[in-house]
Amino acid sequence: MKYERILLKLSGEALMGDRQYGIDNDRLKEYAAEIKKVTDIGCQVAIVIGGGNIFRGLAGAAKGMDRVQGDYMGMLATVINGMALQGALEDVGIFTRLQSAIEMDKVAEPFIKRKAVRHLEKGRVVIFGAGTGNPYFTTDTAATLRAIEIDAEVILKGTRVDGIYDCDPEKNENAIKFQTLTYDEVFEKDLKVMDMTAFTLSRENNLPIIVFDMNKKGNLLKVVEGETVGTLVNL
Repeated sequence: MKYERILLKLSGEALMGDRQYGIDNDRLKEYAAEIKKVTDIGCQVAIVIGGGNIFRGLAGAAKGMDRVQGDYMGMLATVINGMALQGALEDVGIFTRLQSAIEMDKVAEPFIKRKAVRHLEKGRVVIFGAGTGNPYFTTDTAATLRAIEIDAEVILKGTRVDGIYDCDPEKNENAIKFQTLTYDEVFEKDLKVMDMTAFTLSRENNLPIIVFDMNKKGNLLKVVEGETVGTLVNL
């Protein structure tokens, strides 16, 4: 096992499966099964999920909604996704804790770093909801911040493509995939790995990022075991 403690970043859209919006229970079950494979070998797993399958604050602002209000709505959407994933993980026998950056003690613990680390040490999966608890920050930034706080060794960004390309591989069949990249190369090539705040935070704290296809069975386990999957961004 190459990585003993990871931060897994999932997009809200990933939970939609083939739907247009909402949560696909089959996709939840698939993700729970993949996560169980890595917890079974002793890997400590923390997770941050987006909320774009339910509501995206930036999209609401584009249609005239107050940006701050929209962002808070988006944070609540991430908690809904976190609760759904928590249920799926517990269905396969994984003990979990959901921590929220916005206090809502009926459904989640408040985020406390020491508590989160203790849960991980006891083998529980910790899901971080409600982003950073502040508007104008994405869940990419929340994932990077939480990864640094809990001393994760790597951020694993699970997407529907198998790495980072020089252009959109879903639109251009001649897109070139990168196996490894430095932070400087990502800046120079203007590649959209994460939003700039999250990426800069990762770079300043020397936190590697691996972008990989979460929808391919076995990929998460391969990454944790050190196999070359997806694209690694590092110094």
